[in-house]
Amino acid sequence: MREDRPPLPPFTRETALQKVQSAEDAWNTRDPERVALAYTEDSVWRNRDTFLRGRQEIVEFLRQKWERELDYALRKDLWAFEGNRIAVRFQYESRDRNGQWWRSYGNELWEFDEHGLMRRREASINDVPIQEAERRIFGPRRPEERGQENSLR
Repeated sequence: MREDRPPLPPFTRETALQKVQSAEDAWNTRDPERVALAYTEDSVWRNRDTFLRGRQEIVEFLRQKWERELDYALRKDLWAFEGNRIAVRFQYESRDRNGQWWRSYGNELWEFDEHGLMRRREASINDVPIQEAERRIFGPRRPEERGQENSLR
């Protein structure tokens, strides 16, 4: 029997915002095992041109991602929701091992099961090189920033 991971679908505006903030918080830990707990055991992902199935593949993918994308910091904003689906837009910044900073822009489509676990994630992402002086995302959101929609510029 699965344990519920609230908030559960069908989502309201308030619970969709909570789900988005919870995902942002988890991803900003850069802890692959913690992040993977939000997904079903057989979750299906498309991340750019990579296709994954299941928590183990997700953990390995995230481990490799955060070995490459140093000082990763993410912001997610709710775009739309209905029933058991949520769409988000996001930006994150990271640097590579050569010191080049990147800002990555993207959209995600999420589908949840009845227990509040994500069973499908589709992510389209574009990367733009930036100078360190152009950075605008520094670590997790501060408490006063939480719950703000449309924070991405």
